[in-house]
Amino acid sequence: MHLYSRLNWKHHVRQQQLKIKLKLRKLYWLIGRHSELDLRCKHLLYVAIIKPIRIYGIQLWDCASKSNIEIIQRFQNIALRTIAAAYRYDRNDIIQRALMMTSVQDEITKFARKQEKRLDKHTNLAAIQLLNNSQDISRLKCRRPYDLV
Repeated sequence: MHLYSRLNWKHHVRQQQLKIKLKLRKLYWLIGRHSELDLRCKHLLYVAIIKPIRIYGIQLWDCASKSNIEIIQRFQNIALRTIAAAYRYDRNDIIQRALMMTSVQDEITKFARKQEKRLDKHTNLAAIQLLNNSQDISRLKCRRPYDLV
């Protein structure tokens, strides 16, 4: 995971993009349109191999820019279209619902809430103080991970 002072996650998202692209290329013969595997097996391969790469560090991605989140969402859409052998004009949200997958933004929200609950119950005082945002100055477009919850 690569952090910058601006917390825009650009390098981290680019690295995730490359990893997902390489995995999709390696698995295309299994999950591609011409594969003889059924949809359930293709979905399991996606969840077991590609999704863990995609959700690495997702708890903190709410402070990432919209364009970086959309990059990861695009790769999820490409993978799901490939798995479902969807037609060109099928909507991405319909494909996601058919495969029972959630959008990247929904997963960010879910994982951030889980992380906030874990930090709230933590025994270390420094970890608990991460949730204390009473001293922060509110600025325009300043996004921090705990602003989501």
